[in-house]
Amino acid sequence: MRLRELLDDTELGLLLLVGHATDETDSPADGLLDRAISAVATNDLADPGRFLTGGELVLTGLAWWRADGDAESFVRVLRRAGVTALAAGEVEHGLVPHDLVRACRRHGLPLIAVRPETSFAAVTEHVLRRLHRRDPGSPASTASLAALVERHRRLLADRAAPDSVLELLRHTLGLDVRVLSATGRQIAGARPPLRAKTAAALAARHLAARRAGETAPHTVTVGARLYSLVPVPGPGPGPGPAPDAAELGDWLLVMESDSSLWPAPDRELLDRTAELVADARAAHEQSKTARNDLADRSLALLHDSSVPAEEIPIRLRSTAQAVVSGVGHWPRCQFVVASGERRGAGPVPAAALRVLLEEALVQEDGPVPVSSEDIAATVDGDRAVLLVLVPEPSDTRPDPALDHAALQRRLSAALARWLGPGDGVSIGVSSPVAEPGNARRSLEQARNALRIAHAAPEQVTVRGPEDLTSHILTLLPLIPAEARRAFAARLLGPLRDHDARHRTELLATLEAFLDCDASWTACAARLHLHVNSLRQRIARIEQLTHRDLSRLETRLDFLAALKSG
Repeated sequence: MRLRELLDDTELGLLLLVGHATDETDSPADGLLDRAISAVATNDLADPGRFLTGGELVLTGLAWWRADGDAESFVRVLRRAGVTALAAGEVEHGLVPHDLVRACRRHGLPLIAVRPETSFAAVTEHVLRRLHRRDPGSPASTASLAALVERHRRLLADRAAPDSVLELLRHTLGLDVRVLSATGRQIAGARPPLRAKTAAALAARHLAARRAGETAPHTVTVGARLYSLVPVPGPGPGPGPAPDAAELGDWLLVMESDSSLWPAPDRELLDRTAELVADARAAHEQSKTARNDLADRSLALLHDSSVPAEEIPIRLRSTAQAVVSGVGHWPRCQFVVASGERRGAGPVPAAALRVLLEEALVQEDGPVPVSSEDIAATVDGDRAVLLVLVPEPSDTRPDPALDHAALQRRLSAALARWLGPGDGVSIGVSSPVAEPGNARRSLEQARNALRIAHAAPEQVTVRGPEDLTSHILTLLPLIPAEARRAFAARLLGPLRDHDARHRTELLATLEAFLDCDASWTACAARLHLHVNSLRQRIARIEQLTHRDLSRLETRLDFLAALKSG
């Protein structure tokens, strides 16, 4: 079919913008309107080159165009691919941008305007009918060509919506296709999701195959069912896991079939689908930039010893306001710190642990819901550091916090085949911190929980503040009773004497403060005090004992003394 034949159809109402005899082109004698159309492709990618083979009429809704200058690279790619003409819809911007008109003139590419009332489907159908009449093949061949064009058009149009892309694949191939993370969580695809144990086993098999250097796609059997696992390409250089452990952040397509036995067109369609889901993955990574910047800035502030303690709450609160959209205060959160070791290979890269935990902590349907928007992450040397927003207390959830045991089970299942003998991943979790003044203390609490996790025999260990306390208290019976009583008398004696002389309640205040995990607001509420009054009491305790209660070691010493006295 010739381009002029398409323009002659009055029902479509197409308007030629570039291609007239008066247009200045690189090739004035090119015979632009006599160019042949051999296929139709709908494309809204900024770089559509890999989907074009030449001779196409390209239909675009101009979703990729945002400002002058965008059209040059797009048209250059079309011209290099040997495209016959470009047809641009007027719905997105109300008209075809002059920037695109100028670029098409420079490169000698015919440009057609498609009015809002003319659908791309009508143009596609018209071209396919004409191609069929000129090349009379079997009805099956024509139907196959039409289906191929249509499914590729829909794939490209839905590239930012993984669920709709996978639904198209299900209709085309008759298979349920899902996107899983490296921990087995379903990100997109057919419903209902796979059983949790099956999904975790598939993710673990994928990580094992990646560590063994096996070529994808991977074919594995779980139970009596055979599955194909196709990795989704990750984003290029920039935010994301380290290259030598990138698999911890993998997404993978999962289907109950052996894709290696498929005919070539179906395998190509699967590859295209993986590329389109990769676009969604890249957008997901990009969406985390602002939140992870919050973690970077917060960690830098907490590390900066030159910042006075009284200024930390103000600076942290302003950081949260600037970065977390819609949050006008320091949000209630928990710190999570992780490190890993692979025998003979050194530490597991902190960036890989960061992206693994960003995924493993997501539990939107759990008892304490956590979405990806609730997580800010960064790295600190060979450790990953995450801030996880948790809900405020309520009548149904008086003290919502991360479930350490559930997190350990998820990670153990995911890494069961990735970690070898002698390898290990350790995670420390703090108590929830409701105000920025406690942030430095909470971070130190998570780090100390990490130290306790390092001593555990399991390959994957998660420990929290309650584990830290129990670890210390289990050692007390090993100390002679006389030594314990002497330690308690030396540490708590000044407080007992002060309470006796002045009828104060410093010892009871200290016990409540420790029982509330050093939370100012929780302790003040328990004692029915104003926070400033509580701070005055704690300052008096520190003065009498010459100890700093902002240090975890001090609080543990006091706790041991109270248990021993």
